[in-house]
Amino acid sequence: MASFVPSGELVERVCAGEINAIARLLTRAEQGSEECRPALDEIYRRAGRAHVVGITGVPGSGKSTLVAALAKTIRQSGRRVAIIAIDPSSPFTGGSILGDRIRMNDLTGDPGVFVRSMATRGALGGLARGTLEAVDILDAAGFEVVIIETVGIGQGEVDIVRASHTTVVVSAPGLGDDIQAIKAGVLEIADIHVVSKCDRPDANKTIIDLKAMLGIGLALSHNQGWAVPVLATSAPRGEGVAELLDAMLRHRAALEANGGIGARRRLIAERRVLKAAEALIADRFERHRGGRVADLLGGVTGRRMSPHAAAVELLNEIRMED
Repeated sequence: MASFVPSGELVERVCAGEINAIARLLTRAEQGSEECRPALDEIYRRAGRAHVVGITGVPGSGKSTLVAALAKTIRQSGRRVAIIAIDPSSPFTGGSILGDRIRMNDLTGDPGVFVRSMATRGALGGLARGTLEAVDILDAAGFEVVIIETVGIGQGEVDIVRASHTTVVVSAPGLGDDIQAIKAGVLEIADIHVVSKCDRPDANKTIIDLKAMLGIGLALSHNQGWAVPVLATSAPRGEGVAELLDAMLRHRAALEANGGIGARRRLIAERRVLKAAEALIADRFERHRGGRVADLLGGVTGRRMSPHAAAVELLNEIRMED
């Protein structure tokens, strides 16, 4: 059995692109290991160069097939690409079902491609715990493009816009009524809209509907100075994938030109700080569950105090303890 390597010793190896070191630190980040926190903090300081692309959409829209085709196209341009595929958790083991890894098997063997599946483990918003720490690790390891493929859960799928520089929303013809994108609450978060399976006869109607909806919701768009394109793709046939990559590059260039990249980075930083604070409080809650937390829960259960009042008292006690 291999001996345990402290996370701090993995940092230089990760930055040198060593695959085993990357995989080890990714596992520890996903587990939330306290031992790896200083290493992750150092990795964060060394990251910040990669183009982070979020790809989301309803289940069955062909995201994984599109991501695999997109990765191949990126590699043809000479850049290294990493994929974080967020999978639903198994109801039996709590682990990732690994469906996306299976569908991306033909990417294996290319040292310029790294694919990692991560389980949601009950996390909301389409992302998994440790997703953005994983982005940092892959960024610091030298991957120029990092793709986050979300689990695809509809209305909760908005966290991705607070995690990526470019957000791609994938729709497919025949998956629902004409306003499924609006009902899913993701129309306005897209920097690029993709209609997959464009070889189907009803694809053109979906494209027309999306363009019409974008026209109606133009005033709500967060893309100042960027006209959100609607692209038709058929990943198995290789159609529209090069156009998607071109749109991604043009969007990144537009952000750099109009100063929007700074706003995106600040949005990502804001989400990360809030999520980190939530995790710290949740950890304190668990560690004190049998003590003061139990007293507060008893008060809330017995209607002697409100949940809000109990939360304020808990936060006050945490602050005093610190």
